[in-house]
Amino acid sequence: MRGGGWRRVVPAIAMLGWGGNHFTPLLLLYRQHEGYTSVEVDLLFALYVLGIVPGFLVSGPLSDRYGRRPLLLAGVALGCVGSLVLAFGAASVPVLGVGRFVSGVSVAVAMVVGSSWIKELSAADHVPGPVAARRASLTLTAGFGLGPAVSGVLAQWGPAPTLLPYLVHVALTLAVTPLLLRAAETRHGADRSRPLLADLGVPRDVRRRFLTVVAPAAPWVFGSAGLAFAVTPALVASRTGADAVVYATLLAVVALAFGAGIQQVAIRIGRWTGGRQLLLGLALAVLGTLLAALEAVLLSPPFGLLVAAVLGCAYGLCLVSGLTEVQRMARPDDLAGVTAVYYSLTYVGFVFPVVLAALAPLAPEALQLVVLAALTLAAAIPVARNLRRA
Repeated sequence: MRGGGWRRVVPAIAMLGWGGNHFTPLLLLYRQHEGYTSVEVDLLFALYVLGIVPGFLVSGPLSDRYGRRPLLLAGVALGCVGSLVLAFGAASVPVLGVGRFVSGVSVAVAMVVGSSWIKELSAADHVPGPVAARRASLTLTAGFGLGPAVSGVLAQWGPAPTLLPYLVHVALTLAVTPLLLRAAETRHGADRSRPLLADLGVPRDVRRRFLTVVAPAAPWVFGSAGLAFAVTPALVASRTGADAVVYATLLAVVALAFGAGIQQVAIRIGRWTGGRQLLLGLALAVLGTLLAALEAVLLSPPFGLLVAAVLGCAYGLCLVSGLTEVQRMARPDDLAGVTAVYYSLTYVGFVFPVVLAALAPLAPEALQLVVLAALTLAAAIPVARNLRRA
C-alpha cells in the first residue's frame, strides 16, 4: 500500500458531506418559492435524520465484513440519486422527503465507512491515531461547509435556484469517484460467520469508557452546529429580512470554518490540556449556548457571527476528540461498528432545534438556551471524572 493513499478517498467523502448539508440554506428558499409551511420544512429535515441513523447502523458492520470500497461506492451512488430527486422534486413534499432520506443514508456511509477507511489507510503510513481522526473529521467538515456555501450562493444569485445547486453537486461527485477505484482496500478476510447485529455495538472491555466519556459528549457535536446555523438565524430573522438565506448561509460557513480551524490544532490542544480537549469542547458548547441566549435578547446579526464562531469551535473540537477516543478503543474488526454507534449519538444533537421550536410557546428562547447550557454542563461532569483515568 503506497503512502498517502488516504487522499484518494477524501474527495468522495467530502462530496457526500456536501450533499447532506447543502439543503440547509435552501430551507427558507422552499418557503418563499414553493410556499411550504414551517412544519413541512421541519419534516424534510427530520427525514434526513431518519435516513442517516439506519445508514450508520447498517453501513458500519457491512463495511467491516465486505470492505470499505464497495460500501463507499454505494454511498456515492445514493448521494447522486438523492440530489437528483431533490433537484427535480421541488414541487412535491413527498418527493423531497424521499430525496432527503436517501441523502441521509449516503452521508451516513461517508461518515462511518469513510472515517474508518481514512484511519486504516493512515495507519498503513504509520500515522498516529489522533492525526488520522483529524484527517477524517476535517474531510467531513470541509464537505459540510462547502455544501451550504456554494448552494446558498447559487440559490441566492444563480439561475434555477431549486435545481442548479443539486446538479453541481452531482457533477462534482461523479468527477471525483474514479479516485475511489484506485484506493487500496483495507478489509480482507473478515469473519462473516457471526450474526450481523453482533458487529454493531461497543465491545465490553471498552464499554465503560465509551458510556462515560464518549456518549455524554456526542450529542453536543451536531447540537452545537444546529444551534449555530438553525437556531441563531431564526432568532434574528426579523432583522435580516430579504437577506435571510444569505445570512443563514454565512452562519453555516462561519461555524464550519471555525470548526475546521480548531481541528487543525486539536492535537496541540490535547497536549496543553493533558488529554482533556473533549472537556474543553464541551466548555465551548456551554459558552456558545449562553451567547446564543444573549443573542435572543440582543437580536443583533453581527453578534450572531460571534455565536456561530464559538459554537463552531465546540462542534469541531468535540467531533475530532470523540472520534479520536473511538478509534483508539476499537479493534480492527469493530472499528466501523463502534464508529457507527458514535455518529448515531452525535446526531441526537439535531433534535435540539426542534425541541426549542416546540417549546417556544411555553418559554422565551433566552430561557430555553440557558437551560440547555446547564444540561451541557451536566453532561461534562462524567466526562471530566473519567478523562482522568487511563
